[in-house]
Amino acid sequence: MRKIDMIVIHCSATRADVPLSPRQLEEMHRQRGFDGCGYHYYVRRDGEICTMRPVDRPGAHAKGYNQHSIGVCYEGGLDEQGRPADTRTELQKRSLRVLVRVLAMDFQTRRIVGHRDLSPDLDGDGVIEPEEWTKVCPCFDVGTEL
Repeated sequence: MRKIDMIVIHCSATRADVPLSPRQLEEMHRQRGFDGCGYHYYVRRDGEICTMRPVDRPGAHAKGYNQHSIGVCYEGGLDEQGRPADTRTELQKRSLRVLVRVLAMDFQTRRIVGHRDLSPDLDGDGVIEPEEWTKVCPCFDVGTEL
């Protein structure tokens, strides 16, 4: 088993009014050249938690961090006009909290971050600020919520 020391939260960057099935998500990743879905788990709008990739396989979700992390993605992340927004439903929020707690306990890790938190610290002040984000994903502050 590989060493896991981080959980990375993502959004699918899809509109809140357009569903994205696990199969469609996997197909999107295959079209990008990945060997299946790059995330380990996918949380649907109704709160369903879908296993997408075995945890013993490195993900394809956060370049430079895949070898030692688990990728969790939630369906959504864009509003009806296609702008970044926290579109999580209450069921998604609950499922994300439960899933992250279980994974953190199982893998003995406390490092839980959003994909945007892995952006480079361009000004070297030790803080990844919004103007330094290379992605807005996951459209909420993981550090304060999870």
